[in-house]
Amino acid sequence: MMDEGTELSMTIAQVVQRLKGSHLHSQLEKQAKECLHKPEIKLESLKDDVRNYLKKTGWERALQNAVYRELHVLPPPSHPAAPPQHMKEPLVYMRKAQASWENRILKSLNSMCTELGVPLARKRPAHEQRELINKWNEMGTDEPDLSRFRPVYAPKDFLEVLISLRNPNRDCSDEASSRSHWGLIRAPLAARDVREMREAFSELGLMTGQLGIDDHTHVPPDLFEAEHVRIGKRVLGEQDSAAAQQYSRQGCPTGLRADLWALILNCTNEPEDIMHYEQLKSGVINHDLLVDNLIYKDVKLTASNDDYYFVFEDYLYQVLLCFSRDTAVLEHFRYNSATPPKSYIQGKQGVEDYAVVYPPNGVIPFHGFSMYVAPLCFLYNEPARLYRVFREMYLRFFFRLHSISSSPSGIVSLCLQFEKLLQTHLPQLFYHLREIGAQPLRIAFKWMVRAFSGYLSTDQLLLLWDRILGYDSLEIVAALAAAVFAYRAENLMEVMSLAAAEAVLADLSTLKVMPLLQIFLFATTI
Repeated sequence: MMDEGTELSMTIAQVVQRLKGSHLHSQLEKQAKECLHKPEIKLESLKDDVRNYLKKTGWERALQNAVYRELHVLPPPSHPAAPPQHMKEPLVYMRKAQASWENRILKSLNSMCTELGVPLARKRPAHEQRELINKWNEMGTDEPDLSRFRPVYAPKDFLEVLISLRNPNRDCSDEASSRSHWGLIRAPLAARDVREMREAFSELGLMTGQLGIDDHTHVPPDLFEAEHVRIGKRVLGEQDSAAAQQYSRQGCPTGLRADLWALILNCTNEPEDIMHYEQLKSGVINHDLLVDNLIYKDVKLTASNDDYYFVFEDYLYQVLLCFSRDTAVLEHFRYNSATPPKSYIQGKQGVEDYAVVYPPNGVIPFHGFSMYVAPLCFLYNEPARLYRVFREMYLRFFFRLHSISSSPSGIVSLCLQFEKLLQTHLPQLFYHLREIGAQPLRIAFKWMVRAFSGYLSTDQLLLLWDRILGYDSLEIVAALAAAVFAYRAENLMEVMSLAAAEAVLADLSTLKVMPLLQIFLFATTI
């Protein structure tokens, strides 16, 4: 075990190393050199004067926000002697399950490739490039024949893999003691009970003002909202990521949300961000990838059929096609349990020197993937900014929803959290559903894997995502899934089949997120 001092110094070294090659680092150096020519900078107090200058001109805050961002994405430092895979995922059986799942996905992709006689990647002929440039802003009108393409996998395939997870080192007596857990997830991970959830999400308590609740007993909602907006503007004026994150735990006002989220995620909108987006766009125009068809198909099957999101079809294509080519996304594999999929150059199968990451960002889209982007289209109408915020949301949160890991925000833990909360809260309901073959997780999994995108109305979904950002955790998603079952418990107690249970929970668009969470976590005695 490392002591706190060693851990802290390792974290500092890690962050310094990460920021060294960044654009911010070169900007800070440039600013520091330029300020040396200013009359207020004295040789005898050089260090302090330069520091004060950087503080006054906002560069110190920019550095603080960048450090804050690194601390949120980096895993806690592991022992210097520990192999790199332990940093990504400490449990061997989780690593094995993830590797086997990756092989299955890649196999599915390659067999589609062979079946359809379509290459994984090809350079677009000049006339195709011109065509794509002309229709870049109206790709939704294009109707390529996608009938032969199928999603590489759907969430229900992934759920079967999670259900089969077992720790081989766990003995039978442990198994027997876990029979009191009636759920499908058997991975022995720690999941918070209701009391621990109340503690972790204390700002959601009944006595704290919230956006998304219309009947504050102690403060009239309009008074709370006016004061909350005033504070929000101040937080934005300060440009402090940590303050913005804390603020969003009570919800973000509609007019400030886009800027607050960008601040929490440290997403700037500098010329270099726009240039990076334009480079990715030219990558899309120059090369056609097999995954482009999967993206088209997914948008057509999901967002295009959604009453809230169909208007954003063009944005979704733009963002997702650029995302598939962004090699900066590969950075998250340093702390993700997954490994980027590789393909071999034709005729060089199995020769490591001829292996390339495919697609370039290392992420193979699955059925429903485009719904991670869709809600953000309500907030950002500049493609480069929309892209930047989506990429950061993916690197912080969404990747955890489709990879196998022991992280508390990972999908395995969320499934277990959901089952434990529901079983503790409503044992009779859980038992009844299990007995009729309607295991609750089989219904809730699709909500959780998409962080409820496409299931809740957009205003309610954005209130939920405020809290994901505010608490830097996806655990609230598991709590909401359990709260939905609690809300419809009476009707669910009367159903006698999985189909009937699914029908009761088919439409979540009228639900109000915050009252549901508050009642479930704070208004019941357990």
